[in-house]
Amino acid sequence: MEDAVATETITAEEALAVHGAEAAGPGMPQLDVSSFPNQIFWLLVTLGVIYFVLSRFALPRIGAVLAERAGTITNDIAAAEELRHRAREAEGAYDKALADARVEANRIVAETKAQIQADLDVEMEKADAQIAAKTAESQAAIDEIRESSARNVSEVARDVAREIVAAFGADADVTKVDAAVDAKLGERA
Repeated sequence: MEDAVATETITAEEALAVHGAEAAGPGMPQLDVSSFPNQIFWLLVTLGVIYFVLSRFALPRIGAVLAERAGTITNDIAAAEELRHRAREAEGAYDKALADARVEANRIVAETKAQIQADLDVEMEKADAQIAAKTAESQAAIDEIRESSARNVSEVARDVAREIVAAFGADADVTKVDAAVDAKLGERA
């Protein structure tokens, strides 16, 4: 069996000798100048088929997708511009409403201040009138008290003068004592 294996085993030198004639040729078949026209023909046929397939099937689909994307982008940009325009309008309306509200609030504040001031003026006039009335009443009471006290002082002075004259043991004439007291009190007033 070893003989069978040995006969079947070919050495590298034998293989080179058997195939050497074939290997001694031009080398790679693609670089064989004699096959260039055939290679160029098939190259052109292959490129033509690829161009036909791409131009009829792949490129229209890619073009459609690109056109659809461009349309979507254009629509989105237009929608964004519309939304921006609406937002600006809404902001303007908001600012106007806010300004109107401020004006209205200021008007209400001014009206309220005016009403409060008017009410305060009325109450101040009432208070001034009450104070004037109380002052007049008080002044009248003070004048009455002065007159009453002046009469009382005059009577007390007459009584005291009569008592003093009587205490000294003299007989006091009431009209003379009253006249003397009235004269002294008149000097003071």
